[in-house]
Amino acid sequence: MIAIINYGSGNLFSLKSSLQMVGLEAVITSDKSVIQSAEKLILPGVGAFGDAVEKLKTSGLFEVVKSEAQNGKPILGICLGMQLLFEKSFEYGEHQGLALLQGEIKPLSAVCKNLRIPHMGWNSLNFTKQSPLFKYLTCGDFVYFVHSFYATNCDESLIAYANYSVKVPAAVQKNNIYGTQFHPEKSGEVGLKILRAFGEL
Repeated sequence: MIAIINYGSGNLFSLKSSLQMVGLEAVITSDKSVIQSAEKLILPGVGAFGDAVEKLKTSGLFEVVKSEAQNGKPILGICLGMQLLFEKSFEYGEHQGLALLQGEIKPLSAVCKNLRIPHMGWNSLNFTKQSPLFKYLTCGDFVYFVHSFYATNCDESLIAYANYSVKVPAAVQKNNIYGTQFHPEKSGEVGLKILRAFGEL
């Protein structure tokens, strides 16, 4: 069973529906015991980094998520959820993340001077490393992005990027920690293949 962590931020129901479409049992929950008993975790997220961290801490889930991930349980962060996996973010101040991955979150506007922000729409994936998350994909497959901030200094975990004037980290992995800056639940058949692969870990 996959626990979709509900801390008040994320496309929870569309994500659950996508998981069910590929035959995966999933539950939306903020219950610590359910999260601890789940086989895998998904950390979704929409909104501001600082607010999301505060919600996780207020709900008591910050340390639970961090502990479960550090103990080897597969976890997939999606969009803001991926960004929360890193050490810190400079989104409207400086905020500490879960620090499960090395790197920082910074504004795209600083490097994409002549492009629309947020980065919104379909972009192709360019693989940099092999990953079980991509077992059903082909390099160049398109996925859907909506974000204004991006991961930096994350070469250690980078497994795919998208071109948007600069190389935008699109997916990361380190051991049992996975993240996608794009939304698999909004990425059609390609996104479903990614969720299916995660469920098979």
